[in-house]
Amino acid sequence: MTQRGRCTSALPLYSAPSPALARAFRARTTNAPRVRPMKEYEQEDPIPQGDLALQLTALPRETNGFGDIYGGWLVSQMDLAGTAMASRVAAGRVATVSIDRMAFMVPVAVGAQLSFYTQTLEVGRSSIRMLVEVWSDDPLSSEWRKVTEAVFVFVAIDGSGRTRSVPPRR
Repeated sequence: MTQRGRCTSALPLYSAPSPALARAFRARTTNAPRVRPMKEYEQEDPIPQGDLALQLTALPRETNGFGDIYGGWLVSQMDLAGTAMASRVAAGRVATVSIDRMAFMVPVAVGAQLSFYTQTLEVGRSSIRMLVEVWSDDPLSSEWRKVTEAVFVFVAIDGSGRTRSVPPRR
């Protein structure tokens, strides 16, 4: 309820977590897997895995205040590349179910030529697991490097949006 533009909710704006909740949070974050520094992801002789699915240039409208490409925009382009290839495997419409194991290794500058590679990892009855890698050709340094990778899971769906079987490979 509001009264002259003020919120009169019975709930306080902030309440301290209970001791049990605080202990559970500490246990969860203490035992969480260690995040690897970007340098650990670098390879000595990098080679893209899979087939080229999409190529585009990073434009200024996709940048943050520091001039680097937004990670969310990059994820959406990865989803497009993965969907295109998963649709071929499924011989029809697919929907993205999950994105797993994503790590951004280096920032992407404006003007970088981005290449999206996809590799089918596993085909189930109705699902497809696909590795999507993004590689960048930096216009300033002419350096070819891996930007990010993730495992996408897609499910084959029919015209009504219901799960369907993936046809056998030929």
